[in-house]
Amino acid sequence: MSRVEATAQAIAARFGDRARPVATLPGDVAIDVAPADLVTICKDLRDAPDLAFEQLIDLSGIDYLDYGRSEWTTLDATSSGFSRGVERGPRNEAPATEGRFAVSYQLLSVARNTRLRLRCFCPAGEPPMIDSVAEVWAAANWYEREAFDLYGILFRGHPDLRRILTDYGFIGHPFRKDFPLSGYVEVRYDPARGRVVQEPVSIEPRVTVPKVIRKERTPGAAGTGGNA
Repeated sequence: MSRVEATAQAIAARFGDRARPVATLPGDVAIDVAPADLVTICKDLRDAPDLAFEQLIDLSGIDYLDYGRSEWTTLDATSSGFSRGVERGPRNEAPATEGRFAVSYQLLSVARNTRLRLRCFCPAGEPPMIDSVAEVWAAANWYEREAFDLYGILFRGHPDLRRILTDYGFIGHPFRKDFPLSGYVEVRYDPARGRVVQEPVSIEPRVTVPKVIRKERTPGAAGTGGNA
């Protein structure tokens, strides 16, 4: 039995329905857990000898807004590429998942040389909130601050939850899918005031459609080798 199979069986035997398997690539193990079970399961994943996930490699927020919805309709682009650069039209309003925000945890067992991806969806509501795992893995402290800063996810019980990447007075959370690419404010130096000031963004939103222009070739032209 491989280490991956042994890890999957150990998780299933210990947690049962509390750890739901997630489809993933061959050689990987991924599970979903409920918010109420998050901290308890994380402690068991760290302390159980047959699991021993003593290290948190990474933690990131996920915004599933529009996940599972079809591409918006366009007249001059395909549904797999340039359509994302044109105006939105009618869409299929059928999301593939109920929750919008989730947190993904990448765990490593150094002793057993195995990895695990754990995902937990935040309960519905604004702002999204989930329990902190900083008491389980100290590395979660900064990772959770990053997820809070970029996604607006609150981590209940975090010892010092505040922004870590954006500037003082930054408005919004830039990794959310509905955050405008140009942001809400811009900064500039005002000579009259002798300081940097923040103002509403002056960039006018516009939509660009990238195009690939190919020259038409005459059949049998020199250098084509007979192929168009």
